[in-house]
Amino acid sequence: MSGAVLVVGGTSGIGLEIARHYLDQGREVVITGSDDDRCRSIADDLGPNATGIGFDLAEPSLIAPALADVGPVSRLVLAAIARDANSVREYSYERAIKLATMKLVSYTEVIHTLVDRFTEDASIVLFGGRAKDRPYPGSTTVTTVNGAVTSMVVTLALELAPTRVNALHPGIVGDSPFWKDKDLSHVVARTPTGKLTTMADVVDATVFLLENESINGINLHIDGGWMLM
Repeated sequence: MSGAVLVVGGTSGIGLEIARHYLDQGREVVITGSDDDRCRSIADDLGPNATGIGFDLAEPSLIAPALADVGPVSRLVLAAIARDANSVREYSYERAIKLATMKLVSYTEVIHTLVDRFTEDASIVLFGGRAKDRPYPGSTTVTTVNGAVTSMVVTLALELAPTRVNALHPGIVGDSPFWKDKDLSHVVARTPTGKLTTMADVVDATVFLLENESINGINLHIDGGWMLM
């Protein structure tokens, strides 16, 4: 298979695990993050098939220049997130604009930048999240933006055909860096599988969306059935 795997937000957590998966398959992988030196250092640690590029998704004008030498691309994962607890009573519109820009404008700008460099069998996965359905205090922006991702998938799948576009919406990922040291017994108690989603589960779901040639335009939840209880 020709073409690189590009993981936007690939320097830590789930994005990094997705990058490792494809490197283990012998693929060329490009990871991005907001700090260029850190990206390059992590890529060096990952091995000779990895390349690191730094740019800030909060600044869409930086994207095209940063990705100028990337391509062709066969797999694109847009996994970058910003955890923004932003209550209405103590609202920061600056943080809200940053998050909305990252996921709605810059996700699309990455695709726009690369659209003529996608291989014939290219596929894309956008990351949303279950806060779109299960809000919490301070999640107004997160919930709204992740809800918007569900619509983006449909329009992108139509506009980019035959390139496939899907979205993955994880619930709480128990062994991710953000959650691993927290007491999540109350979440387990409300999850029909009786266990938390793991990063390996999310990687597996991401690969399924990227590689199954008949999956297109869908929003896949991965949470052990958490929303059922």
